[in-house]
Amino acid sequence: MPDAGRQREKVLAAAHALNRNARPGNDQGFRVVVTGKGGVGKTTVTALLTHLFARSGYTALAVDEDPQMNLPFALGMPQDGGGGIVPLTKNLDYIEEKTGARPGAGWGLMLTLNPDVSDVVDRFGVTGPGGVKILVMGTVVQAATGCLCPENTLLEAVIRYINLRKGEVILMDTQAGVEHFGRSLAKGFGQALLVTDPSFNAVTVVKHAAVLARELGIPHLHLVVNRVRSGRDREKVLKILCDDIGLFSEQFWLPYEEGMNECDPGVLPLLSCTPPPPILEELARIRDTLEKYGTR
Repeated sequence: MPDAGRQREKVLAAAHALNRNARPGNDQGFRVVVTGKGGVGKTTVTALLTHLFARSGYTALAVDEDPQMNLPFALGMPQDGGGGIVPLTKNLDYIEEKTGARPGAGWGLMLTLNPDVSDVVDRFGVTGPGGVKILVMGTVVQAATGCLCPENTLLEAVIRYINLRKGEVILMDTQAGVEHFGRSLAKGFGQALLVTDPSFNAVTVVKHAAVLARELGIPHLHLVVNRVRSGRDREKVLKILCDDIGLFSEQFWLPYEEGMNECDPGVLPLLSCTPPPPILEELARIRDTLEKYGTR
């Protein structure tokens, strides 16, 4: 077997061992995964909710798992360098320290079981506008190792084993589509926001994602329909979902907001509008609902 093949086999075995032996902490906070088809506004929704949680007294951590890495800019970080954010996958020394294997290096050590990732936010997270915490996971493109390389072993551990204290919430913005539900990154999340617009393709993606999320054991799935212009949009979405509407614990309908285009990519101008636009009222209801389900 070629060296690359042997390395992948060993990494795969070690990753399975970690997932068998690692145990999550006893969370007193809660975590929410946000997903949907590209272009439906899930990053904007994640950014607005993160700020709304922070304004209501929560320590809010926004995690960007999307390879596009747009969430920091939506939160209001400067576009010229992102305020010094370095993706976690670029911190090779940290990955080696936690997993026992340096990305891209030859196999030498077994991956550390149950890596301690409690320091990851302090070491690599940054504080953005409004006091929100931001952690960018980055993307992995590595030949011959597939998705179960040392980087992804760490990503799973970071997401699943950060121990949340009371008054802390994680909102994770994911890559477009439903592929991440084929990995274990979404495990450990108690709630999922499935964001769509009224278009057929976007609703179909959300429908598929809801089935996969339920199979993963995420107990509370919430439908968020963005850019709703009329009652016909609502009727169209409900018709496409049909009997699958029962998969969702709650439904939210965000009205089309012209100001969203004017504040691209950052959401801070929208948050400072007086009086608050109707979309913020519905987002506040989403925040309150997530808090209700998360603190049960």
